[in-house]
Amino acid sequence: ILGNGIAGITTARHLRKADVNARITVVSGESPYFFSRTALMYVYMGHMKWEQLHPYENWFWEKNRIDLVQEWVQRIDFSDKQLMFMDGSTLAYDQLVLATGSKPAFYGWQGQELEGVQGMYSKQDLDNLERMTPAPGQRNHPCKHAVITGGGLIGIELAEMLITRGVSVTMLVREKNFWGNVITAEESRLISNHMKSHGVDLRTGVELREMKGDAQGRVKEVHCTNGDVIACQLVGITTGVRPNIDFLKDSGLEMKRGILVNEFLETSIPYVYAAGDCAELRSTRPGRRVIEPVWYTGRMMGEVLGLTLAGKRNAYLPGPWFNSAKFFDIEYQTYGEVKPVPSADQIHQFWQLKEEEMFITIAYHPDTKQFQGINSYGIRLRHAFFDHALRVGWKVGDVINRIDEANFNPEFYPNWVKNFQADFSAKTGIVMSKKGILHKLMGK
Repeated sequence: ILGNGIAGITTARHLRKADVNARITVVSGESPYFFSRTALMYVYMGHMKWEQLHPYENWFWEKNRIDLVQEWVQRIDFSDKQLMFMDGSTLAYDQLVLATGSKPAFYGWQGQELEGVQGMYSKQDLDNLERMTPAPGQRNHPCKHAVITGGGLIGIELAEMLITRGVSVTMLVREKNFWGNVITAEESRLISNHMKSHGVDLRTGVELREMKGDAQGRVKEVHCTNGDVIACQLVGITTGVRPNIDFLKDSGLEMKRGILVNEFLETSIPYVYAAGDCAELRSTRPGRRVIEPVWYTGRMMGEVLGLTLAGKRNAYLPGPWFNSAKFFDIEYQTYGEVKPVPSADQIHQFWQLKEEEMFITIAYHPDTKQFQGINSYGIRLRHAFFDHALRVGWKVGDVINRIDEANFNPEFYPNWVKNFQADFSAKTGIVMSKKGILHKLMGK
């Protein structure tokens, strides 16, 4: 298994559960042990130590007879079934899983090779960020200001990380509305205000044009497409990620943006599979993308692939879309599809708990009233509830009527359910009966 991220390690674990005899080797040059990549920010912010990012004790691997090799792979000889490492050594395989993940997407900007220009994805990125920025509480460090280009989740995390070290942040987002291609305009407005309240200089409708450095080859300023010039000592490239597959070029493996796989995660070469961020499905269900660089997707792919490798051929059949993240201290969850802009086949209802940073957008079909999706902010919702509602095809009334079952907020959080139901009824004409059954006002 090439790669010790969530896809590779989940594959190894589920293979071992299903087959006690298989010989399993996991190869990664990034780190000797699997770690929780989504928690890298908490190490930098001082909330956790590096060793606390390991979900399993170091003895777990020997106990489960999973061999670990820390080496970088230079190329793969698929005809001879061998990995060629950077140090000149080799390793043979019978079956191979490519779980090489993603890497930050750089787009050929002038100056992107300068010192102080980096992404934030790997352990090496974290180490470099520690080297380039102030230590906790350190004063008079040369890094005073950072520019982050791209408003994705990694960019938001990086902004929060830097601000905790006293580094001011300007974030450049090419869309007119922050996250305008993902969330609604009202949601964007509230999240933008929230980020600004935490000290982020958020500039929308602005893109990076080039970077310039000083005599020592370190970045000193960013030039924007609108003519702005921003002095800085660090540039975070967070304009998305792309599959980490460059070393497979001209190898004979069929690829597009990622490694092409079928529903069994089989590649174009026999006994070679791909899972996680680097895999590109040849086809998928409506509402899902062929490449999904998401932790949950990698985990689910690993679960089914482990069984396939054990001889229990299992298809990867993703269910309704879901994801979660944080905008500083606002938790975000999404289930199903909430289009950024309402359409002929989808309408939205927006609700906010008074003036608090707790709000919801719910989407449904205007005619059939079928529930299509929900975005929640500052409110924790149960995945199982909405996964079932979307799979079964509940009407929006069913969801609203039973939404208290989805509430996952602790008891000391504000009770939002009744306010939400009442507001939904007032806006749509759908009301709660005394028995708790939703019905149309003036109708049955």
